[in-house]
Amino acid sequence: MVGKGSVNHNSRKFKNENVDGERSHLNVDYCNENIKKVYHKLFDKALQRYNEKQTRADRRIADYYEKIRNSKQEKPFHELILQIGDKENMSAGSENGQLARKILDEYYHGFQERNPNLYVFSAHIHMDEATPHLHIDFVPFTTGSKRGLDTRVSLKQALAAQGFKGGSRGDTEWSQWVQSEKENLAAVMGRHGIEWEHKGTHEKHLSVLDYKKREREKEVIQLEGQISEKKEEFQILSDRVENYDKGMENLKTLEQVLDTSPEYQLPEPQGFMSAKSYKNKVAVSRWTAFWSRQKRRRS
Repeated sequence: MVGKGSVNHNSRKFKNENVDGERSHLNVDYCNENIKKVYHKLFDKALQRYNEKQTRADRRIADYYEKIRNSKQEKPFHELILQIGDKENMSAGSENGQLARKILDEYYHGFQERNPNLYVFSAHIHMDEATPHLHIDFVPFTTGSKRGLDTRVSLKQALAAQGFKGGSRGDTEWSQWVQSEKENLAAVMGRHGIEWEHKGTHEKHLSVLDYKKREREKEVIQLEGQISEKKEEFQILSDRVENYDKGMENLKTLEQVLDTSPEYQLPEPQGFMSAKSYKNKVAVSRWTAFWSRQKRRRS
C-alpha cells in the first residue's frame, strides 16, 4: 500500500484507537530523522549553487522544503506500507505474526541498498496493531538535473535513475518499481516457506526479469514494423533513382545520335531558299521522320 504518511503516528508520538499499547514495546524503530534536517542534508549545497546563479531576487529559493511542501507536482516524502497476510492468518500475537516480523525485518535491511535514490528517514515495524506491517518513509531525489536544483526532489527521475523507465499510462516508473519491491518481498517470503498468493488478478504473475523481457519483445516487434516500412520506402526511392538513371542514359545516347548520325544532320540550304522554306521543307520534315521512328521503337 501507499500512504499519505504520518511520521508522528509511525513513531508512536500519538496512538490511534486500534493500537494496543501493551504490545508497543515489540515494535521495531529503524530510523526517525527530522525531515527538515534531511532536506538540509540532501539539498543545501545544491540550493546554494542554484541561488548563486540567479540574477533576480524573486527567482531565489529561501526554503526548499517549504517550496516542495507547497508544490503541486512533488510531495516532500512518500510512504510505503508492507504487510504479509491479514489478521486471520498472520495476526500480530500469533507465531505466524512473529514470522511476519522476521520477514519484514529482512526485507527492510535490503531496501536502502536497492534504492539509493530514495532516502529513508523514517521506518518502523508495528506489532501493536492487528497484523504486523512495515512503514517506510523516504525522500526521492535525483542528481545531475539540468532544470532547477542540480540535486532536487523527483520521484519519477529517482526511479528512472534506478532503471525503471515508464512506458504507457498504466506502466509508469512507480508501477514498475512497486512490482519490483513486491518481487523482493516475495523472495524473502519464499526463503521462509511462504508462497505469494496473487489476489485480484487472473494473469500469471511475471517476475521483474520476465516483465522486462516482455516489454523488450514489444519494442522489437514495433521496431521490426518500422524497419519494414523503411525498407519499402527505400525500394520505392531506389526504383525512382534507377528509372532516372536509365532516362538520363537514354537521353545521352539520343543526344550522341543526333550529333553524329549523318541521317539526322541538316544539309546546307540550296540556292536562295528562304529561312521559312528551309524550316518547312527540310528541318521540320527531317524531325518529323525522326520522332516517328522513335515512337515505333518504343511501341
